[in-house]
Amino acid sequence: MTGDLGDGTRVVHSTPAAVGEPFLAGPVFASAYHLGGDDTYGRPHNPTWRALETALGDLDGGTAVLFPSGMAAVSALLREVLSPGDTVVLPGDGYFLTRTLVAGMPVEVVEAPTAGPYPSFDGVRLVLVESPSNPGLDVCDIAALAGAAHAAGALLAVDNTTATPLGQRPLALGADVVVCSDTKAVAGHSDVLLGHVSTVDEGLAERLRTARTVGGAIPGPFEAWLAHRGLGTLDLRLARQAENAAALYEALRGHPAVSGLRWPGAADDPAHALASRQMRRFGGVLTFELRDAAAVERFLERSALVAPATSFGGLHTTADRRAQWGDPVPEGLVRLSAGCEDAADLVADVLGAL
Repeated sequence: MTGDLGDGTRVVHSTPAAVGEPFLAGPVFASAYHLGGDDTYGRPHNPTWRALETALGDLDGGTAVLFPSGMAAVSALLREVLSPGDTVVLPGDGYFLTRTLVAGMPVEVVEAPTAGPYPSFDGVRLVLVESPSNPGLDVCDIAALAGAAHAAGALLAVDNTTATPLGQRPLALGADVVVCSDTKAVAGHSDVLLGHVSTVDEGLAERLRTARTVGGAIPGPFEAWLAHRGLGTLDLRLARQAENAAALYEALRGHPAVSGLRWPGAADDPAHALASRQMRRFGGVLTFELRDAAAVERFLERSALVAPATSFGGLHTTADRRAQWGDPVPEGLVRLSAGCEDAADLVADVLGAL
């Protein structure tokens, strides 16, 4: 599909409709195929995967390879790109499981905060960043980091989960690879685990497919189909979630129980100027701090609309106290994912709970 169409058109028409056929064909569950066509066996080939990969690759501006979770996508990328003794730069304030994964690999690890400063990339094989970061929502200059990484002979990979393929296109900013947990906003209904890697390097994409086939970390056809179905409303969901995030930011700004409020879409957020230059739209995730863990527990108990859940990007507004999972953040830090409820109802509920 051509890239000059609007976001809503692109996600709704991510699979061309054929005369006499459904708008989105049902999932194909075959483990074996009648030989002679493009498909041979269910581990390397599945047309339901390919349809979603085509849609995601178009949105990212590259070639997408689907995996059964976001961490499976990250793991496949790291194991394919890194060799023993290589050096990798990771965000010290990013998703903690990525650092946990790399800690078990025979590589040298250098951590840097998302907003910088960054070390020299001389001798580095891979720079992996998150922008906006999870959970801190800091932003890095993707184009500048791509230039610095390439000058040193390194690759730049961007975890684009928080931004989504509609919110940001790192490949167009110079990144070599994008990884994304489609479990979150892409699928959008809190009922799927899925992830993908997109790259402009066709050779790397083919190696990732081979690694997926050999390693057996393949996505389920039904999950891929559900995510593709959810993708069709991504534009609408992101718009409502961002509206709700903006309303909540205004309601929480200056609230006596709240500190450390962050949302890159707000004009007074420290990351806003940079985020505005490289992001196409802002999402529905905010972070803020309450006094302590007990205060977060009371807030969630009193709220009728904010559900405690350790994910984001879904239809329902959810909140998660990140320190309980091992993130190096204050005990009262809350990652709140604004859902698709009415803004007035959501604001009234949150203020009442506080």
